[in-house]
Amino acid sequence: MDILEPNPPHPLQIPPNDSSGRLFKKVAAISVICGLVFGSLGGALGYYYFFNSPLGRDFLKAQAGGAAGQKITVTEDSAIIDAVKTAGPAVVSIVISKDLNKIPGYGTNPFSQDPFFNFFYGGQQQPQSSTPNVQEIGAGSGFFVSADGLILTNKHVVSDNAASYTVLTQDGKKYDAKVLAQDPGNDLAIVKIDIHNAPFLALADSGKAQIGQRVVAIGNSLGQYQNTVTSGIISGIGRRITAGSDMGSEELSGVIQTDAAINPGNSGGPLLNLAAQVIGINTAIDQQGQLVGFAIPANDAARALASFQKNGKIVHSFLGVRYSIITPAIAQDKKLPFDYGALIVRGQTTTDFAVQPGSPADKAGLMENDIILEVNGQKVDENNSLADLLKNYQPGDSVSLKVYSKAQEKTVNVTLAESK
Repeated sequence: MDILEPNPPHPLQIPPNDSSGRLFKKVAAISVICGLVFGSLGGALGYYYFFNSPLGRDFLKAQAGGAAGQKITVTEDSAIIDAVKTAGPAVVSIVISKDLNKIPGYGTNPFSQDPFFNFFYGGQQQPQSSTPNVQEIGAGSGFFVSADGLILTNKHVVSDNAASYTVLTQDGKKYDAKVLAQDPGNDLAIVKIDIHNAPFLALADSGKAQIGQRVVAIGNSLGQYQNTVTSGIISGIGRRITAGSDMGSEELSGVIQTDAAINPGNSGGPLLNLAAQVIGINTAIDQQGQLVGFAIPANDAARALASFQKNGKIVHSFLGVRYSIITPAIAQDKKLPFDYGALIVRGQTTTDFAVQPGSPADKAGLMENDIILEVNGQKVDENNSLADLLKNYQPGDSVSLKVYSKAQEKTVNVTLAESK
């Protein structure tokens, strides 16, 4: 509906032939022109002085920053999407199956392990059946590292010799898997399936990883959400952790910390850079915190893979000493001459030798209370432990150790052996 406004009162009418009216029109026109000219000039001068003032420059920077920030966000999102598209087909789920009748305590009754069942029925176990009762009992992740079906994963994913393993690829196909090798010194394993032209991932140089670097994790989250993608940054480098599971615990050194969400089932999956290269293998989470996950560096995986391809198994070098890393606080407390290095020490029992008899260290003359200061010129300290430095070498390699022994510094050459 239109609303009709009342007609406004008419203004006073100036007679057309009145000379004062003509003069008024001229003055009004001149006033309008002057207003336009001086208004434009004033606006131009105001624009110039504002945007050349500190306030104006800050305003321009803020506007430019907003546009740049938007561009960075779009570029980063695109890079993540591209990395996931590239890497996704090479990531697999590993399903763990087992005959429950061969697990102590499991019976034919599915409620035999339920505490409420045991309460009501006196905890009596049902007799085990001779008929196999194979069930899926867990799941993890992995990724192809070769076109012929070699898969890298965590050792703890495939450590049960009594279990069978099935690989599920992104396209939904299932393959029986065989465990070819397990790393005795790291949470790594190599699995193989019968496939041709598998999409595989390249291993990045994890030694170039930077704190704050954007990373992407892909894995079989919770064992039911295949190829789940999470993203975050590298939160720390060179961490030392004790990771545990039902199969036991393990000391891991030099691992990468990330805040990309790592959930049960992600174990063995890749931690990727934005070039879709593997920078780490997801292996552990700290349940006391939030978004505190850890990945084994890709360089460790590359050494394990190279060792397997050369030896048919994964081998590690062995020196044969028990040691404690020296820190400034320890040096001050024990009045040591160095605030870095590896102090060779005896364990708590009589069989925990400081130097293992017959070992390379023993043959080289290393003794309890010696301090190993350097390995081939590299300083031994909190950030570069003796174990971290030695894992760069293979059995049979000769390394030069700078050692402080009996109040003197000396150089000792040691030929490393294979760890048993």
